Amino acid sequence: MNTQIEKLYSKAGKSARLIIGLMSGTSMDGLDIVLCLVKGSGADTDIQILKFKTGDYTDDFRAKIKAIFSKKEVDLQLVCLMNEHIANTHAELINEALKEWGYQNEAIDFIASHGQTIFHAPKSLHQLADYPNGTLQIGDGDHIALRTGIITLSDFRQKHLAAGGEGAPLAVYGDYLMFSKAGEDRVMLNIGGIANFTYLPGSTDASEIFSTDVGPGNTLMDQYVQKHFNQFYDKNAAVALAGELNSRLLSALLNCSFFDLDFPKTTGPELFNLEYLISAQEQSLTRDLRKEDVMATLCHFSAETIASAIKRCFGDKAKAQVFMSGGGMHNPLLVQLLQTKLPFCKFLTTDDLNINPDAKEAVLFAVLANETLCGKPINFGNRQGVPSVCMGKISLPS
Repeated sequence: MNTQIEKLYSKAGKSARLIIGLMSGTSMDGLDIVLCLVKGSGADTDIQILKFKTGDYTDDFRAKIKAIFSKKEVDLQLVCLMNEHIANTHAELINEALKEWGYQNEAIDFIASHGQTIFHAPKSLHQLADYPNGTLQIGDGDHIALRTGIITLSDFRQKHLAAGGEGAPLAVYGDYLMFSKAGEDRVMLNIGGIANFTYLPGSTDASEIFSTDVGPGNTLMDQYVQKHFNQFYDKNAAVALAGELNSRLLSALLNCSFFDLDFPKTTGPELFNLEYLISAQEQSLTRDLRKEDVMATLCHFSAETIASAIKRCFGDKAKAQVFMSGGGMHNPLLVQLLQTKLPFCKFLTTDDLNINPDAKEAVLFAVLANETLCGKPINFGNRQGVPSVCMGKISLPS
């Protein structure tokens, strides 16, 4: 037997595993690196965060990703080169983090790498009858494995697609294993570039779980503030709080067929981008609107789509514990608007469940890797968009 296969088998059989989870989202603010101690699998999964940091991206590196991100027409050579370049950069950031934390690479059992999404194309976006749902994440797992010396799992979304899903959201799998609690209905709301939520019923019956993208989280606000205010994001909602809601623009932003689609569904910056905003401004005759008012309206737009989706599932007087994660939970105006629109819900963060909300997405991939190696597919029943599969391709270091 190949010695690396023997090592894989041995590590998968350990009672506890050290797994690094990686997440680089559509905001491209850096690489989230979380070191987890994982015991058990399935409903018996126990996960402890040992270390967490966000590895910084240089402006040049971020610009290269943006050159191929969320565009129908790109330099194919650059896509090819960035597949390797992103992986090498991520490997360097992992090695630096382990050195900073005082861990030898040999002590780590596995890496779980989400990669970098550069295009997400569900059928609802491309509308091409002869083609399936599609998504593309780059940052090759073999390069990460070779440069770190650690067995790496990557490319998680492709199995989801192959089994009939849309490649997103994947949070349902980790949310169920980490956060389900008998007798307590929970909504796990992640506000990243795109907002999504998972409903965890108090019955803990996996076949009753519900998960979906709902629309823009931070992506439009981030894109706008980066272009017009030379800021990476609207810290403390300072720009939005200096503006006022424009109802005409909000109505135009909400006038999109995506919001009429049944759940579950998925989307991305391929739809919700500055071109989408410009089109809405033209429809509403608000091209001359103050930039602060545009930011305020974009914040209201995200809040309205999130709240509407939750009400659509649970009624106008929805009562649930909503556990937030993702960058949007740090936006005070967005959170205030959600609390106003969902007055019967109790808003918390995953910190209240002992998982750092900024690390949650990276932890998710550590959990997915653990299930692929040590568990078995969760039976979600015949739920559209939630296939009962394990995910991730395995790359060996040699």
